[in-house]
Amino acid sequence: MTKDVVTLTKKMPDPLSVLAGLLAGGPDRLVGAEGEGAVVQLCDERGRPLVSVEAPLLVQVGGEAERLLGASAPEVPYWWTEARATTGVKEAEQLAGTFAARLATLVGGTVWPPEAAWSLAVVDTDGMSVAPVPAAAQPAVDVLTDKVAVIIQDRPVVAMTAWLADAFRAAADAGLGLQIVTPAGSRLSPAVRNSLPGWPSRWVVQDERDGYYDGLSGAVLEWNNGLFVTVVPPDASSEDPRTPVAATFKEGLAAQGDNGERQLAISFRTVHPADDRLVLGGAVEAVWREITGEPPAGWGTEEPANLPWSPRQLTDVAYERSPAPTWGVVVGTPERPGIATVRISRTEGGVEEDVTMAFGYGPGEQPADGRRTGRRRGPRHPARPAVHARPGPPRPPRPVRPAALRGPRRAVRLRPGRRRGPPDARRPGPPHPPRRAPARTGPEDPSRAVLPAARRPVGPLGLAGLRAPDASPEGQLTPEARDGADTRLRRVGANNRGRVARTRR
Repeated sequence: MTKDVVTLTKKMPDPLSVLAGLLAGGPDRLVGAEGEGAVVQLCDERGRPLVSVEAPLLVQVGGEAERLLGASAPEVPYWWTEARATTGVKEAEQLAGTFAARLATLVGGTVWPPEAAWSLAVVDTDGMSVAPVPAAAQPAVDVLTDKVAVIIQDRPVVAMTAWLADAFRAAADAGLGLQIVTPAGSRLSPAVRNSLPGWPSRWVVQDERDGYYDGLSGAVLEWNNGLFVTVVPPDASSEDPRTPVAATFKEGLAAQGDNGERQLAISFRTVHPADDRLVLGGAVEAVWREITGEPPAGWGTEEPANLPWSPRQLTDVAYERSPAPTWGVVVGTPERPGIATVRISRTEGGVEEDVTMAFGYGPGEQPADGRRTGRRRGPRHPARPAVHARPGPPRPPRPVRPAALRGPRRAVRLRPGRRRGPPDARRPGPPHPPRRAPARTGPEDPSRAVLPAARRPVGPLGLAGLRAPDASPEGQLTPEARDGADTRLRRVGANNRGRVARTRR
């Protein structure tokens, strides 16, 4: 699987330290740049990327390294530098680890995973196998077909990083599904889970016995005709598909007990009149305070959430990107864990916020009454109160016009789940967030029409569009490219089965 290596440092990596890290492959390696310099790539002699390094991110929110990596981090603020090694090239993984080790040594910090930073020496690349042709312009995409983009991840929590957010955006623009492949034991961040569109997008879990299965339903999958699909048994019919369920999935369901941990999931939509004094995030903060007694700790347009909570900054980002939509993630403190995703859209009816929240509770902790919170906020109806978003200075100190919570779009549920972190693969997910409406939802609600917008990134600023280097001018994959995608995916699966077997021995 693609090897991700993260360096956490108290000081910002300076250019000389980054250069010393890039020399991990010796002076003969080539260096390129993507995304207007936001990504630096260490390449082989043919110019194909071996390691992609993202620009350092300043994290000012505590608990993010623990939540996403299970690693201890310096006191906030600290710098998060992420490197990705190309799939299927052993030397690329060593280069990514050596780059991170050198950076942590020169600047002062730690590396995740710790075993990746095993050496500072130049990696011997003599006889290195030729790096495969990149599947797409995005470093996160490992396999690209004319149906889906496949992302192979090997980390404890698959988070909505800048790499992944850019792949989501590019796949949506190209009209492709997105399939995320992980080993057993990995989990999806709620931000990723809530953002997965419908079929053919799915979470695919590798399994020794059944090959692959769906991480949410347990259905056994196979790679067929350019995407992962459910296995169809010979005796299946349209009335009874007899979809097989992975044995690992069923055993996990049987073995799971109730440890007393719960998650309170809330989903709602707010509608604001477009006003020059509008401050977004007021409904999120109001519900958050109602549930936890304190405001959110931080937010960001990617994970890790790197900015202290600020409705004004959220509003400014949404305003700059309008009429294009803006996506963001909101997090709580380690002591009172919680996470929310917010999608802000400009429609003919005003400005809409689609919000999905989840709060964790340990054994003996009494969850807040989310239904009472939803009723208190009320739908858009004259007989019920509305949520007021309170603007802060320097704008006029008066409430903006009421934002309305639509009753049919509210959903509250208490489910078994971890107090900290995303739900397990075998646990039910949160209530589905309100999906973005099509051009019109019907004559009864013409205000839901989404305003046209230029193709701009949702989430962090994106890279180039999703397109395979060996695609035809019309954007369709050639037969040779499709065969190459199948071969690469089989090779990655074989390599990981061998690695799991060696680990068990």
